[in-house]
Amino acid sequence: MPSVAFHTLGCKLNFAETSTIAKDLVEGGFERVEFQDPADVYIINTCSVTENADRETRNIIGRALRANPDGFIVVVGCYAQLKPEQIMELPGVDLVLGATEKFNIRQFLGALEKTKGDAEVHSCEIEDANTFVSSYSAGDRTRAILKVQDGCDYKCTYCTIPLARGISRSDTLENVVAKAQEIAEAGIPEIVLTGVNVGDYGKGEFGNKKHESTFLELVQALDAQVPVERMRISSIEPNLLRDEIITFTANSQKFVPHFHLPLQSGSDTILKLMKRRYMTALYRKRVAAVKAANPDTCIGVDVIVGFPGETDELFAETYNLLNELNISYLHVFTYSERENTLAANMDGVVPIPERKRRNKMLRILSEKKKRAFYESQLGQVRPVLFEAENKEGFMLGYTDNYVRVKTYWNPQLANTTKSLKLNDIGPDGIVILVIPKHAEHVTDFSRI
Repeated sequence: MPSVAFHTLGCKLNFAETSTIAKDLVEGGFERVEFQDPADVYIINTCSVTENADRETRNIIGRALRANPDGFIVVVGCYAQLKPEQIMELPGVDLVLGATEKFNIRQFLGALEKTKGDAEVHSCEIEDANTFVSSYSAGDRTRAILKVQDGCDYKCTYCTIPLARGISRSDTLENVVAKAQEIAEAGIPEIVLTGVNVGDYGKGEFGNKKHESTFLELVQALDAQVPVERMRISSIEPNLLRDEIITFTANSQKFVPHFHLPLQSGSDTILKLMKRRYMTALYRKRVAAVKAANPDTCIGVDVIVGFPGETDELFAETYNLLNELNISYLHVFTYSERENTLAANMDGVVPIPERKRRNKMLRILSEKKKRAFYESQLGQVRPVLFEAENKEGFMLGYTDNYVRVKTYWNPQLANTTKSLKLNDIGPDGIVILVIPKHAEHVTDFSRI
């Protein structure tokens, strides 16, 4: 039985798709092993959102070669679709598969002999990436990442994802519900809905039949038909987060009070240069509506610093807006030039050191926002879903509203949800420490 190992870079969507590819290979007679172990085949599912992702891909290829110099190395994913000619020339790579080919990987695995020269490449024209492949990942059995949508029709000037994944397209409502029910029957307590642009759910055709469902209808169907404890929306564009979605999820017993709303810039000038589909006024309204529906909702934000034309004054607009908004944390990205994007040729290039300085400023702000949000939750009793990993005598988990928590290790709590009082914030300023309300067995609280 040949062995296969996987390494996934990038977003939740990639992890879901890696799981589907792995399942197909295991059903085809492969034995799955850890990536650091010697394997006959190494499959690297790549991201290409930033230049760092490209660089990391090359490092991972090196790790595979060190684990087994004779291992057959396959590179798939966004980087493979965007730059197959570049990857095929990398030492040690044997096979490069594009956006659609990666789901048929078995048919491309032959004798598994190392390539003498450049790697073999199978990469479709991105216009042909117009079918949907269902995927979900449930590696830790605490939560499953369920893919409901793929591709993107937006034309943001900094982004290569439409070039790597193709047009927006979706699974059918019936298929998504069936997959979610399958996950629930496996005993996994949380499902995370993911895609490139999940709020765009319902676009495209499935089996030559046009979709007739919206994202709101999908959310309503999942809430009504899937017996799972929690459902979470991974990220949704602010212009697609309708008031009806906010209201429905706020009243749902399954959908948790947590939204991740990409902002990218707090300057209308920069948003126009980015060709985003909203201005800051709409973003403010969305944050206010979410908080009005449930003040304890956690709101995460994506933001890019150093975009071309972002002067000190325009960056200050971003900083001030984020400082004012009632948000919970930031994911901060430093702008990097990507080939075949309009932004790469724009004037007003921000020097690299300045980009890094702005990134640091927003990361500090993020810690302040997270601390303030965590402090607002102290004293509350909230449901905590614990993970099945012993970390030096403690176990970690998340509340429904995405507060990171820990308590003493107890294997009986693993992959279960318990209502616990949020007691204090640890010395690192990040992790909430929880103590069960009935904790007579705990004798040493000094460690917390």
